[in-house]
Amino acid sequence: MILLQVNQIVKSFGADVILSNIKLEIQNRDRVALVGRNGAGKSTLLKIISGQLSYDSGEIIKPKEVSIGYLAQHTGLESGLSIWEEMLSVFDDLLKMETDLRKLEQEMADPDIYENADRYNRILKDYDNIQVKFKESGGYQFEADIRSVLHGLNFAGFDYSTPISTLSGGQKTRLALGKLLLTKPDILILDEPTNHLDIDTLSWLEQYLQGYEGAILIVSHDRYFLDKVVNQVYEVSRSNSKKYHGNYSQFLEMKAEMFEREMKQYERQQEEVAKLQDFIQKNIARASTTKLAQSRRKKLERMDLLDRPQGDEKSATFSFTIDRPSGNDVLKVNDLSIGYENDAISSSIDMTLSKGDSAALVGPNGVGKSTLLKTLIKRLQPVSGSFSFGSNVSIGYYDQEQAELSSNKTVLNELWDEYPMKDEKEIRTVLGNFLFSGEDVLKPVTTLSGGEKARLALSKLMLQKANLLILDEPTNHLDLDSKEVLESALIDYPGTILFVSHDRYFINRIATKVVELSPDEAVEFLGDYDYYVQKKNEILELAQLEESKQVQSHAPVKVEKQNYQQDKEAKKLDRQRRRRVEELEALMEELEESIGTLETELCDPDVFQDHEKVSDLNEKLESSKKSLEEYMDEWAEIEELLQP
Repeated sequence: MILLQVNQIVKSFGADVILSNIKLEIQNRDRVALVGRNGAGKSTLLKIISGQLSYDSGEIIKPKEVSIGYLAQHTGLESGLSIWEEMLSVFDDLLKMETDLRKLEQEMADPDIYENADRYNRILKDYDNIQVKFKESGGYQFEADIRSVLHGLNFAGFDYSTPISTLSGGQKTRLALGKLLLTKPDILILDEPTNHLDIDTLSWLEQYLQGYEGAILIVSHDRYFLDKVVNQVYEVSRSNSKKYHGNYSQFLEMKAEMFEREMKQYERQQEEVAKLQDFIQKNIARASTTKLAQSRRKKLERMDLLDRPQGDEKSATFSFTIDRPSGNDVLKVNDLSIGYENDAISSSIDMTLSKGDSAALVGPNGVGKSTLLKTLIKRLQPVSGSFSFGSNVSIGYYDQEQAELSSNKTVLNELWDEYPMKDEKEIRTVLGNFLFSGEDVLKPVTTLSGGEKARLALSKLMLQKANLLILDEPTNHLDLDSKEVLESALIDYPGTILFVSHDRYFINRIATKVVELSPDEAVEFLGDYDYYVQKKNEILELAQLEESKQVQSHAPVKVEKQNYQQDKEAKKLDRQRRRRVEELEALMEELEESIGTLETELCDPDVFQDHEKVSDLNEKLESSKKSLEEYMDEWAEIEELLQP
């Protein structure tokens, strides 16, 4: 079923044409990514589709019954309600039905109801209709759904009575996402939903979206996320759109193959045109060959000439070099505690960096990753412990907030003032490599977009020629092409790198080891992100296995080290979980039937006159509903563990 069609959409801002000839189609269960450079018009198109913005011409076709849910970038949930109250507001219809059911139950408990048969039958019919609709609409499931979404979005352990107004910006953004997911629109439109999400939360969101019943339209610069979620890609480039089937990696392959194929067709045609023109020029004046030349001319005139294929739009071009190499020992951290004003947020940190290492620092939001980097560059004092750098180490630091780029200087002067010994031509050349050309270099820094500030900060970093780069979320605000350029530059970089990133694709390409930071330690894993995930899963399965055995035997269990045994036990645990899921589903079905029976009994006229029996049935009903909710919570937790 086609849910949405976008035909020939055109949008301009003043004299600048942002979108033209845009075509897009979404069918049920489609997972569509919208990709393109910063400024290509992706967010503008999402706002047009969701009805937030008008368009100049074209048409958008959508059936009336199709619902659209839209989450813009940097959208935070502003509300005077508590977390639970706000999430519960999504289910106002179900809550009203539940209230109506309770009222009808009270009416049915009235002994006088028998005196009016019509009233009794009407109440009985209303109760039956509402109960069926309540069950089919998820009336016994919605509270478990709320808990599952809040748990997945990293609100586990939160007091759900907390007022939303007291939360941080990132927490409000996650709640806005959670509320939208709970509404379950037919078309879910997400503009950069991965902002403010740590890696664990990103993994949960991927799994949630993979199982989403409706269609999804996403703008994201997270390539790992796109590869996991989408099955179609629309590229917006030079104000036009083009469709590709597959995930993001497949899109890149198809795009490269298409460009190569079109270029070959163009070059073959150009060769043929050149031969025809040459023949015409040499033979048009000769009596013996003039007819042949005229025939060639007509063929040339009838030929549908191909335009030269346009490659990718211009990308930034840069590389990181060093003035002098460091010693082999670059950094040693010993029993370090970090935080603010002697209040430690992470402690017992031990780690080392050797020359040539590229270490990714990972961990949940709030654990202190950025704090650790700021401590190492001495912007913050350590709470306790120590760290030391090796010989000849020079540090280049990249701040994710670009706090230093808030001046009223022009782009040109922002860079030139730091390197006054270089001439203007050299500074302009560097800025040109970072896509600041012509009048762009005279823009005030304060007017730059997030992506432009990121590129300016990277240009400063490049000119430092430091042999240790400490990078805090360097891919934030960069479009996909700029990320790839940055990756290539860092892969070729001859120095040492310590970086924080939530971009798993970026970590996979750059990292030679992963350091996982937690409140009470730092653990090193040699390898890229995929290796780190593999080892984490092995450790988690072993811990769960050990805990399971200890519960059963009430005694400590020695964990086997052999890989064969680990695999065998992990599969056994998986089977146990699946059996438990089946048991829970059977129990929930049995309880739902029991609840239905009890509610039917309450409608029985013979029961109305027995107040003790009514009280007993109501008590059983509440107990059954409570048990059902507990089973649903357990089922949701196990299902999350069983996700691939």
